[in-house]
Amino acid sequence: MANHFSALKRARQTEKKTAANRANKSRLRSALRSMREAIAKGDKDAAKSALSAAASAVDKGVQKGVLHKNTASRYKARLNARVRAISSK
Repeated sequence: MANHFSALKRARQTEKKTAANRANKSRLRSALRSMREAIAKGDKDAAKSALSAAASAVDKGVQKGVLHKNTASRYKARLNARVRAISSK
């Protein structure tokens, strides 16, 4: 365990940051999971509404530093392609 005041403070800060990062990552994963479930059901309207929610969560993940912007772009492109595939059926 840390012995210096500065090391104790860094340990406290790390705990807070870890909790925030975990919450942000969980929020992102939940949005992506609900999006994939809507696609699996084949419901066009649910998939479109889930797409906007998932895209928002992905963008928020980039802002919070959970995702790289290129990774987020790739996620959104693939999800959008899946929704278009459902819509064309």
